[in-house]
Amino acid sequence: MPYSVVDLYQKILPKTNCGDCGYPTCLAFASMVVSEKVPLETCPHIDKTLQARVQQELDRQHAAGKWTKRDLAADALVWARQRAASMKIEDLAARLGGEVVPGDHGPVLRLPYFTGHIRIHDGQIQPEEDFTLNRWEQVFIFNHMAQGGSASPSGTWRALEQIPNTISKITSMQRHVEQPLVERFNGRAEALRKAAVALGAQDLTDADGSADAVLRFQPMPKIPVLLKFWNAEPDEGFAAGAKLLFDETICEHLDIESIMFLCERIRELLCETDAAQENTPT
Repeated sequence: MPYSVVDLYQKILPKTNCGDCGYPTCLAFASMVVSEKVPLETCPHIDKTLQARVQQELDRQHAAGKWTKRDLAADALVWARQRAASMKIEDLAARLGGEVVPGDHGPVLRLPYFTGHIRIHDGQIQPEEDFTLNRWEQVFIFNHMAQGGSASPSGTWRALEQIPNTISKITSMQRHVEQPLVERFNGRAEALRKAAVALGAQDLTDADGSADAVLRFQPMPKIPVLLKFWNAEPDEGFAAGAKLLFDETICEHLDIESIMFLCERIRELLCETDAAQENTPT
């Protein structure tokens, strides 16, 4: 049988996100195996007999040109949409926040998303305002729908390492989220605050006082994310730093892969917004 990215991730890979293959997550490794012909043996945690059998099938589908790079996001989106297919729109408002409004073909969930709103109905996600959702964002939203959580944020913050089953993700968080933020904003905490506010974040810096920037993002109603940022202080021996914190209810609403995607998306949006603000005449 041919192996899609999702097939490989669900049925073959260990799903430990250990990083021993050189990629931040098992899903990222699966995408590279399917689309870029990275050898399956690069993962050291697959039984050798199974690895040889699956690699033969992968070689055949590579030769046939099946599941090229352009298909990866579409493949993941089909999988995520299927996960959420059994969810009733009428039940989602209470679980996720937002409101149910009438649509042309039945009820529609109207849900806040960063500074705008999205409408969810009939397996489709549509922005209300003038912005676009890429396929990976849609995957993230469908996974949020399918996760099944309903708890409201408690206000108790947890670092990634305090969340169960995330040990393998700590290095990935540092490499792909926190360090790029440090490289972009070290010495520019005010610019970070400005970019975050443009994304709808609440600036808590002055009230909190624990960092050079303390920013509370609300990408979706029940998923707050807190970013703390420190400028470097060479004379005092302090390096620049960034730390993302999550409400203790986060795992009710997102799986670990989706938590990582959300953090990477916040980093992307902050850097993109900062670049746009730098290029805007004052």
